[in-house]
Amino acid sequence: MAETTPMPTPAPTPTAGLVVVSGMSGSGKSVALKTFEDLGYYCVDNLPAGLLPDFVRAVSHEGTGPTLLAVGIDVRNTHGDLTGIPGWLSEVGKLGLDPRLLFLDSADDVLLRRYADTRRRHPLSHYGLSLGDAIDLERQVLRPLRQMADLVIDTSAMNVHQMRRRIITEFGLGDDSTVSLLFESFAYRNGVPPEADFVFDARCLPNPHWDPVLRPLSGRDRAVAEHLDHEPEVQEFADQVGHFLDTWLPRLRAGNTRSYVTVAFGCTGGRHRSVYLAEAMAERARNQGWEEVAVHHRELD
Repeated sequence: MAETTPMPTPAPTPTAGLVVVSGMSGSGKSVALKTFEDLGYYCVDNLPAGLLPDFVRAVSHEGTGPTLLAVGIDVRNTHGDLTGIPGWLSEVGKLGLDPRLLFLDSADDVLLRRYADTRRRHPLSHYGLSLGDAIDLERQVLRPLRQMADLVIDTSAMNVHQMRRRIITEFGLGDDSTVSLLFESFAYRNGVPPEADFVFDARCLPNPHWDPVLRPLSGRDRAVAEHLDHEPEVQEFADQVGHFLDTWLPRLRAGNTRSYVTVAFGCTGGRHRSVYLAEAMAERARNQGWEEVAVHHRELD
């Protein structure tokens, strides 16, 4: 008998209702959730898996709530919660939504390098495990979710732009001709992002770090933003950078030679000035009609 080629599974559409985002720590789950949020999904991270049906009922009551939901569920849940996910997804289906499970993965050596670069703690490190052992345990715990996933994306060789574009393509959420903009903050002490197309150095600007009230906060917090809003040098810097980007980003789009562009802002700690500027420039781009705009704070996310 002639061997038949299986038909590809159709990508889910924006009417999918609920997307559960899971995967290995360091594989890009926060980027995925932010992508869905930018595309109109109501997103919640680290939701206890057992609350999935109640969460859907709460936000979709009487058809007046959001119809597109994305929820992050990973190894931070208890093991018992994870084993019950098939039943809870089935219950969500009975509520009239079509749940999909997206699993993000990366090779162990890539995860080790990403943790070394960001200096973040693995969520299982509190068990006293080495980083390698924590990754091994996490992979074992999450294996059932990976096996039941509707879509598995290996992000080992992907940058943030490529990952966003893959998600948008797989879920049928965007136009392939759209230019994706990423505004990224970083700390110079940890190196310049290698994928950056434009890099702006904010270390010459007044630093909120020296204010003991603002030091524990970040550029995403209102108090820090309001403080920098009233710094003339910061506003002069933002205006000049904004005018530069207003001039040259549209020309990149008109040239139809790039599908994504990264604009990076660096400061000493990657916590206050660079974060504030990345957020401000992203908002400026959105107000000017750019459709795919994302923000990534390397030292915070």
